[in-house]
Amino acid sequence: MLQPKKTKYRKQQKGHMKGNAQRGNQLAFGSFGIKTLEQGWLTSRQIEAARQAVTRYMKREGQIWIKIFPDKPVTKKPAEVRMGKGKGAPELFVARITPGRILFEAEGVPLAVAKEAMRLAAQKLPVITKFVVRRDYSE
Repeated sequence: MLQPKKTKYRKQQKGHMKGNAQRGNQLAFGSFGIKTLEQGWLTSRQIEAARQAVTRYMKREGQIWIKIFPDKPVTKKPAEVRMGKGKGAPELFVARITPGRILFEAEGVPLAVAKEAMRLAAQKLPVITKFVVRRDYSE
């Protein structure tokens, strides 16, 4: 699963997200992709599940790019622990995503195959997405 090799600080504050994606909102490598329409956090497990769904459907043909990386640590306290006593231990890593962000890109497969593969990936994700095609694409 995706996670940083090393982080400057073990724990991070929650923060807040607003606005649309300013970068990573155009197809850069592939002809097809899925773009998110809402903001949220994607865990490394969710990203991995979506990647596996795409790879299996495309039968390892073509190429896939994951355009997001989970670099934000999220902490959790153990079950049934009383309030206070500090912040919990880092549990997982998430990628922050805002509307307009391209999550996955694909190339080297027909349009129908790419569309279905991206639909299967989108089912694994907790955000609403839409399928996008490169403007100058022709079969």
